[in-house]
Amino acid sequence: MLLPRVLTALVGIPLMLYLVHAGGVAYGLFVVAISTLCCYEYALMLRLGGRPVQFVLTVALGAALSACAALGGPLPAVLAGGVALVVLAEMAAKEHSLDRVALTLFGALFAGWLPAHLALIRDLRPHGEAFAFLTFAAVWAMDTAAYAAGRGFGRHALAPTLSPKKTWEGAIAGFAAAIAVSLAFQKFMLQDSLSPLMAVAIGALIGSMGQLSDLAESMVKREAGAKDSGALLPGHGGVFDRFDSYILCAPAVYYALSLR
Repeated sequence: MLLPRVLTALVGIPLMLYLVHAGGVAYGLFVVAISTLCCYEYALMLRLGGRPVQFVLTVALGAALSACAALGGPLPAVLAGGVALVVLAEMAAKEHSLDRVALTLFGALFAGWLPAHLALIRDLRPHGEAFAFLTFAAVWAMDTAAYAAGRGFGRHALAPTLSPKKTWEGAIAGFAAAIAVSLAFQKFMLQDSLSPLMAVAIGALIGSMGQLSDLAESMVKREAGAKDSGALLPGHGGVFDRFDSYILCAPAVYYALSLR
């Protein structure tokens, strides 16, 4: 499994770095594609796990909401229209299920709208590119440190009912790594925009919300009875698996930076 994982990273990381640097429509379309695939994998997991979900509307509404964030659009109208459409579709079904309505709307928001905040971070002026790179780099460092520390000396389970392999030792290492990366960006790229204290706060936000986001996706997979969300990325599982840390993290970073 190591070779496919490395090859995927060798292709995917440079492409993502280029798109973050390019910004604009290219990066916006990338974020919409990621959110749409996350919604697709979410709906597919639930369907295969025997859970009720409006498959097509989950993907369509999630894509539309992410497009509002990444490319611009009438978010209130899309949200209101989407909720109405989901409810009307359920009313027209032979058997009605409020669970199906709830899981459809949850999926569109959780897997579609929330990760699309990655595009909003890139649009922050005048340092959106640096903020986006900070977010990606801090999450990568967090995931790597948490995995290495957990494998190396992790002994105390973090959330055994959600993800048995995650440990408190790994979580602490990931938290510290995110803060270290944020401080490095502040020192070398964002001295005029972030104070050291704010950099620590942003790093702590990424280090905590990123790992909680990972656990939230694990909760969805457990409820669906799935080990991975998909197999689109060799060695990494699905797109939902690869971008799970950004689901709660990206909105938290965006609103923290917007209010600083």
